[in-house]
Amino acid sequence: IINQHLCRDLALCAMKGLLHSASCNTFITFITIGILWGSSIGDVHGFVPHISSSKVVLPSTRTSAFVVNEKLSSIPRALSLPKILASNTRATRLFSAVAAIDNDKYTVQILMSDTGGGHRASANALRDAFDTLYPNQFECDIVDIYTEYGPFWPYDDYVRCYKIMAEYSFLWEAFYNFGTTPFGLWLNELLLETFCFDSFKDCMTRNTQFTDQTKGKRADMVISVHPLCQDLPLKILNYIDSEGESREGGRTTPFATVVTDLGGAHPTWFNPGVDKCFVPSDVLYQCACDRELTSNQLVLHGLPIRRGFWADDSLSASSMTDDAKYENDDMNNKIKTSQREALRSKLGLDLSSPAVLVVGGGDGMGGIVETAKCLGAKLAGGDDNDYQMVVVCGNNKVAQEELSKMNWSSGEVGDGIDIAGGRRKGINVVVNGFVDNMDEWMRSCDVIVTKAGPGTIAEASICGLPCMLSSFLPGQETGNIPYVENAAFGKYSGDPKIISETVFNWLQNPEMLSNMKDAALKVSRPTATLDIARDLAEMAFTAKKHNQK
Repeated sequence: IINQHLCRDLALCAMKGLLHSASCNTFITFITIGILWGSSIGDVHGFVPHISSSKVVLPSTRTSAFVVNEKLSSIPRALSLPKILASNTRATRLFSAVAAIDNDKYTVQILMSDTGGGHRASANALRDAFDTLYPNQFECDIVDIYTEYGPFWPYDDYVRCYKIMAEYSFLWEAFYNFGTTPFGLWLNELLLETFCFDSFKDCMTRNTQFTDQTKGKRADMVISVHPLCQDLPLKILNYIDSEGESREGGRTTPFATVVTDLGGAHPTWFNPGVDKCFVPSDVLYQCACDRELTSNQLVLHGLPIRRGFWADDSLSASSMTDDAKYENDDMNNKIKTSQREALRSKLGLDLSSPAVLVVGGGDGMGGIVETAKCLGAKLAGGDDNDYQMVVVCGNNKVAQEELSKMNWSSGEVGDGIDIAGGRRKGINVVVNGFVDNMDEWMRSCDVIVTKAGPGTIAEASICGLPCMLSSFLPGQETGNIPYVENAAFGKYSGDPKIISETVFNWLQNPEMLSNMKDAALKVSRPTATLDIARDLAEMAFTAKKHNQK
């Protein structure tokens, strides 16, 4: 018996299926049924307020048929829903399939380690992108597989070991370089498989606990955002999916690598066994090819970055054609100026004085104290203009405390500063710890001084922010320096005095600063996170469809 409520539910289900199809760009065409409205069927207009999409067209008055989605052709009029369901098994299957799609939940396990702030930041960015593009469809299980499942030291203590070696960079350089040799790669793979296979398998087979729909099953797809989460996880998935028959083949669970380095990367990022490998730059695309990944596996979108940096793509030079790239410069500059003034007002900064942002990454590394002291002295005594300096210390509480307590008028900062307390003639200094609105601080400033972390560089380029690189971690961050310098939106020096002189000279030369901002925008990829999430979602949809067949 087909009644008004059933008709309404079926129509709503089909519409939701269409919205799902359009959002993931799958080109699936759902046949829309023309309904004769009458007393036996009932009026279905009640569900219209629940639907909203630019690709959906609904009738405003009673009619015998309606067409949904621009891609659909005309539907014959005067079709009876009871007759269709009774005589056409395909129509019945269609409604069943739509209902199943509407209720599908996908679980994604994102493997990482907190060795540096960028890996978790990228994982969180992908989770946010899934939530934005596919609300309530994807549940992300972000796990630090080494800290939570490492069987013993040093595997369960990688984060602390990393921080020690990063502080004494010669240790990290030796460790990193050894790991790139054929013997180092073989030894690492052997030791991981020998000691971590069982404990990591427990991680990758653990049941999700998000909702009743996903509770009690392992992840539908696995994503790695860490260089040491390829080789062993792939072997574990082979073992699981082949029901213990092989560690070298048999995997059916989709697996993707999202590389979170920028100008250089460790070889362990690139495993030919993955389904897809997302790289952020041409340099790393070539690195992946050198490791025998094929063009069918590689996708170049950019670096996954935090949600706050997604919205500025309309002003990004990379989103324009070459001919039209600078046609709207005047308009864009006016918009940017208005936005920056509003942000500066919100953050308590002067609206017109040049501002320099000094950051040390999430861990506050990179000699941030000495750099801030020297730069503050230069800006305060360099000329008669007013300047601003914002220092973001991240989790480095020692640096934050030292800089916050400083008397900037004392001799340890510079001569000629005669007003204490952070605000004085010539310079205004703001010292922060960890902030969750870095996008606002970046868009409020004119130059950034930072260690050569890939995430900060990518975010700065989206904001059109010239980069003064103050330090780098030997190995994966070494390549970030030529990446910035060759693109002409920054320089590197490890000497605080040279850093101060360089930044001051930039601020004295508006034309140079403008050219560097344009260069930064040219290499920016503000849509990268959403682009990666769409491709990952398509992998999950395709895999589930294949498994159902």
